[in-house]
Amino acid sequence: MTLKYPSDSDLRRLLRFEPVGGAIWLGDRRMVLMHTTALTALRQDLISSIGPEHARRILTRMGYASGMCDAEYAKKTRPDESLQDSFMVGPQLHMLEGAVRVTPVKLTIDVQAGQFYGEFRWDHSWEAYAHRQKFGLVADPACWTLLGYASGYTSAFMGRLILFKETLCAACGADHCQIVGRPIEEWPDGEAHRIYFTDDSLMEKMEVLQLQVEALKSTIEPVTQGGHLIGSAATFRKAYGLMEKAAKTQVSVLLTGETGVGKERFARALHQLSPRLNAPFVAVNCAALPAELIEAELFGVEKGAYTGAHAARAGRFERADGGTLLLDEVGELPLAAQAKLLRVLQEGEIERIGSEATRRINVRLIAATNVDLEQAVRAGRFRRDLLYRLNVYPICIPPLRERLADIEPLARSMLARFCALHDKRINGFAERAMQALAQHDWPGNVRELENMVERGVILASQGSMIQVEDLFPNLPESVQTSLNANGQLAVMPSAQEDDLCARVLDSGNSLDEIEARVLDHAVMRARGNLSEAARLLGLTRAQLAYRQKRRNTGTPDTPTLDPIEAAGAMA
Repeated sequence: MTLKYPSDSDLRRLLRFEPVGGAIWLGDRRMVLMHTTALTALRQDLISSIGPEHARRILTRMGYASGMCDAEYAKKTRPDESLQDSFMVGPQLHMLEGAVRVTPVKLTIDVQAGQFYGEFRWDHSWEAYAHRQKFGLVADPACWTLLGYASGYTSAFMGRLILFKETLCAACGADHCQIVGRPIEEWPDGEAHRIYFTDDSLMEKMEVLQLQVEALKSTIEPVTQGGHLIGSAATFRKAYGLMEKAAKTQVSVLLTGETGVGKERFARALHQLSPRLNAPFVAVNCAALPAELIEAELFGVEKGAYTGAHAARAGRFERADGGTLLLDEVGELPLAAQAKLLRVLQEGEIERIGSEATRRINVRLIAATNVDLEQAVRAGRFRRDLLYRLNVYPICIPPLRERLADIEPLARSMLARFCALHDKRINGFAERAMQALAQHDWPGNVRELENMVERGVILASQGSMIQVEDLFPNLPESVQTSLNANGQLAVMPSAQEDDLCARVLDSGNSLDEIEARVLDHAVMRARGNLSEAARLLGLTRAQLAYRQKRRNTGTPDTPTLDPIEAAGAMA
């Protein structure tokens, strides 16, 4: 059987250069260009300092990790191709990355049965050249990194450890290298080579267990250091510092900030840092309660106070006696409830609905809102005297977009927690995924990040990394996505679009000529209806008229248009 490579155009499209961002990407993995002289110097230093055996382990393991990464593309780049064409992603990527020229000689592969046998010829191995340059001709094969890549890629593709060995090596004097791969159990000396690939498995298990222990500790240990709030951004540290100062006092606190910034977490942290930490913490969402039930929920109700009140019931203030009460979304309280709340704050006592007796309470009040209360006062929706009472000690919690440095530690902490919760082993975030998190606008703030990380844990495969598509799963399957130069999610051009652009460039026509032909074709298809032609082109009628006039008059400068047309043309 003749082994031929399929076209590598799909793989070339994965390689993207971003000079402005200072990055090179292969799909969602960041790459670097390095001089082979630098790699040769590193190789020489490793061999000189720790010996050839340990140097071989390190370099083989490095190549193995690279091959494992590239194997992910084999599973998703050519899902509908033959098994052989899917497997050829690895050798083609190895060549695309500049490592060696790979020529397939023999290949027998059956993933379901776990059977594999492969022979490949390597020409122009950078590693064989580097080793020979520094150490001259050697007796043993020296393409350790490349062998690690082949073994890592094939092992990930097959789902079992496949060991590749060199039968010929240019570092030993051959004119090319030759490798053979088969399951490690089929090699007579296979067990002696296992150490190059499996040492990390114990460390990986220990790391996973450590993450799970930390996640479990966060759920069962008492919160003693600010509720495990994570953040190092200046705006976050300012808000945290204000919270710490208020915690030791009895002052009422008003937490403000956008939806999802973590106001309840701040409130809980404040409670845990206060002398009331062993007393109840009670939270109530004022916006979630019907207006007719708010007073009963806050202040309690006596039996028979109204139809349906079959028993006396304590309100949230009574339940929080001695502790802390959080009134979340306090800006949504009806005016009648605001008046009673003001009295409670002034007098320190409550009166249940249907009762004439008052009850003394000792409650630390924390109010939280995403509403501009000053504006609500001007609009007549909030009492000014209550605002003054609540606004004794305001703390504004910054939105996530103003604390970008905190996104990565927050995401990693959430990842550990959700891996333990969902019993998943996830090896972190792919670089593209982390960059997408860092560049997202975060309208939902920390709550949106939490939801996104949990979704990523659920969608990612066991033992893999969270990819961009795991975080943004609602994009159409037909749309390929990448990140633009700013790191934001962007649609990649399709292969058809790339081919069209190539044909346009190969035609030899100028941009003005191509634009003229497209305009004429749109007008012809629209049967002379300029409005319809503009819609076909994604333009306004004024923009189409401007282009036609510029073309007919041959004046590329500012055209003479009436104000309405000019405004439309510049839109």
